[in-house]
Amino acid sequence: MTLNTRQLAAMIDHTQLRAYATETDLKELCDEAREYGFATVAINPVWTSYCARRLAGTEVGVCTCIGFPLGANTAPLKVEEAKEAVKNGATEIDMVINIGALKSGYAPFVEKEIRAIVNAVKGTPVKVILECSYLNDNEKEAVCKMSAIAGAAFVKTSTGYGEGGATVDDVELMAAAVGGKLGVKAAGGIRAYSDAIAMIEAGATRIGTSAGVRILETIPQ
Repeated sequence: MTLNTRQLAAMIDHTQLRAYATETDLKELCDEAREYGFATVAINPVWTSYCARRLAGTEVGVCTCIGFPLGANTAPLKVEEAKEAVKNGATEIDMVINIGALKSGYAPFVEKEIRAIVNAVKGTPVKVILECSYLNDNEKEAVCKMSAIAGAAFVKTSTGYGEGGATVDDVELMAAAVGGKLGVKAAGGIRAYSDAIAMIEAGATRIGTSAGVRILETIPQ
């Protein structure tokens, strides 16, 4: 597979989620997203209003990450966080599932939580973060299927803060599980053009990375 700069940029969520990111960092992120034509900027909630204002009038979306990075907030808090993000200008929501609940055998709770967030921000795409490094294959498949039932728009491999990032095997498993009904976002450790292409060939329809500019600038000519 070969993608040009514009095609690949349109599949990338340009990411800045460091706890110590400054306003200057977020300004640079937004300006790069505008220049290169990235799909969105992926950010922590505190920067949603700032990025929405800076990107007003462009085609770049604002993807706010909630329950991030552990997924261990209560469900009502995640719902309110998502609603506030949309109110502040978010055009997409990335949410981390309650990993502990899933591992404890409470899959119905996890599905209910996903549905509650989807319903709270109707019309705004929700990406469900599995954090695959903590899950077995059966759990990954189960979350993908419940995400589809709950009305999510994407499933996503990782936060980038877990024990591992995106893998080709996980993307292939997730793509098979959703069967084209949802998008698949590969995120975590994607730092080269070859990494991005491998994920897309495996079934990813969106790439999350903080190395988007470097990836685009190293596309083979």
